[in-house]
Amino acid sequence: MQKFPNLKNIYHLIATLGGIGLIPIAPGTFGSIFAWAIFIFMAHLLGKSSILILIIITIFFAIWICEKVSRNLVEKDHKSIVIDELAGMWVALIPVVYFASDQYERTVYAVSALILFRIFDILKPYPISYFDQKFKNGFGIVFDDLIAGIFAGFLSTLIVIFLI
Repeated sequence: MQKFPNLKNIYHLIATLGGIGLIPIAPGTFGSIFAWAIFIFMAHLLGKSSILILIIITIFFAIWICEKVSRNLVEKDHKSIVIDELAGMWVALIPVVYFASDQYERTVYAVSALILFRIFDILKPYPISYFDQKFKNGFGIVFDDLIAGIFAGFLSTLIVIFLI
């Protein structure tokens, strides 16, 4: 079994988002913040359909990468693997591109999505906990974060609709 993560291994480098997963305190939070910042940057460059296509491709790529790097790990969802946070965070931010009407709404939405995503990803309420515990492969590593992203996106949308 090889040392994980080894940033000389391209798969490990990608799974840790360039080494962000090696941050000793809250690597998932730092991975989520990185994903959040990249999404905001891309939202200014790409159209709505291009972002959606990129997110779908990223989800499948993240599953593949997580499967590849976790294959020989005892702890399949190693804390250094943070590409799953990127996929989940991007899912949480999808509605900001489609529903927010002005900069203020986009800001409130994006900040609430980040906070709520981290809460759901850390606390793992049902059904997030079910997928986190049941599937110990690339799919499971990413899918619990996708569900957390869906929950965060939904609640962030409600916040924007009812409080803004």
